[in-house]
Amino acid sequence: MQNQSSPSASPSPSPSPSPPTQHPFSTTIPIPNPKDHKTALYIILAASLFTLLIFLSSSSTSTSTSTSASTSQIRPDPYLFPTSQTSSDPSPPSIAYLISGSAGDSGRILRLLLATYHPKNQYLLHLDRTAPQSERDGLALSVQSTPIFKAAQNVNVVGKADFAYPKGSSGISFTLRGASILLRLSQNWDWFVTLNAADYPLVTQDDLLHILSFLPKSLNFVNHSSYIGWKESRKLRPIIVDPGLYLMEKTGMFYATQKRELPNAFRLFTGSSFSILSRNFIDFCILGTDNLPRTLLMYFANTPSSLSNYFPTILCNSHKFNKTVINNNLLYATFEKSSYDKPRLLSSYDFEVMIQSGAAFATQFKSDDPVLDHIDREILGRSPGNVVPGGWCLGESGNHTCSVWGDSNVLRPSLGARRLEKRIVELLSNGTFRSHQCVVE
Repeated sequence: MQNQSSPSASPSPSPSPSPPTQHPFSTTIPIPNPKDHKTALYIILAASLFTLLIFLSSSSTSTSTSTSASTSQIRPDPYLFPTSQTSSDPSPPSIAYLISGSAGDSGRILRLLLATYHPKNQYLLHLDRTAPQSERDGLALSVQSTPIFKAAQNVNVVGKADFAYPKGSSGISFTLRGASILLRLSQNWDWFVTLNAADYPLVTQDDLLHILSFLPKSLNFVNHSSYIGWKESRKLRPIIVDPGLYLMEKTGMFYATQKRELPNAFRLFTGSSFSILSRNFIDFCILGTDNLPRTLLMYFANTPSSLSNYFPTILCNSHKFNKTVINNNLLYATFEKSSYDKPRLLSSYDFEVMIQSGAAFATQFKSDDPVLDHIDREILGRSPGNVVPGGWCLGESGNHTCSVWGDSNVLRPSLGARRLEKRIVELLSNGTFRSHQCVVE
């Protein structure tokens, strides 16, 4: 119903203003004395923590993926997933990928999806709120129009987007939401990997799944260190409020004037925002009865660069998981001496070094940098617009190798598997594995 304007009235003496009528469901919040910084700080922290809890609970109950009703009822192609075992080798594991980007990144996300695709895996694609809905819809249409994605039914696009600031707790919130959606979509994956549009693989999925099939599924590949150093004053003691949790528009981070002491109830560990986490550990963080993940979620809610510290701190403070950590995330990245906050851009000059590193992934790359074409051609064997050929591809050699498919359990590892195997053997050797595991410095 439209509001109607009241008729004009003749001028009359203005009566004294009456107090505003309070909405029956509104709440009056007392405004503290501006000089009382502690009271104001407590209100800000309480509001941000409450917002984070509401954000997580609403995200887990909302519609999460853009899929049509018709495709959601289609079962995966039985040729990809036969009921009988065709090989005596260990059954390949499955990886759940959360791939994210911002406005203008839909093409990069689709390319990264094609470069990391395997029918046994699960993929959740996310464009944050800076991207228009038309770009998100276009990404979903591209997924639905790709025959192998429709056949395997393992690629989904987040319909209700989040902000994921590099600083603050919105990155943790987005990651946990993505993991919970992937848990709901499939019960059959073994590791969880987050990628952004600037990342790219250095091995094929057949290489990676082949090597992982011989490893315990409890292992977590996470960079971590208890050495705080310069991060104490810049990343751990400052108090912030992440606007990504409560504002629809992207804006600057709010910094409080006070700083807090470091905790003594648990030990802080710093690390990287990229990690390869086990399914059991993700279950522990989202569904577990131990309160440690939620306690640390509340602590890091107001901490800069919280995502890079959250998972390492949980792992190393948990007696259940601190023996499952490998202090390497299998990601190749290099940093300038002047800044350790953000990896430098990689180029063709870095090709040989990053390939020989034995890493499974690398970061950061510019969009459509020529080195990506070099990786596609020399390492992945991928032609433009197509997925990486694997053991499941039965078509003739060329651009349509994967237009005919068979058993997804059949792997065809390449030389990349040997490089990755060498790297993991070095990490698991007796002199390295335990001596670098959750060490308190």
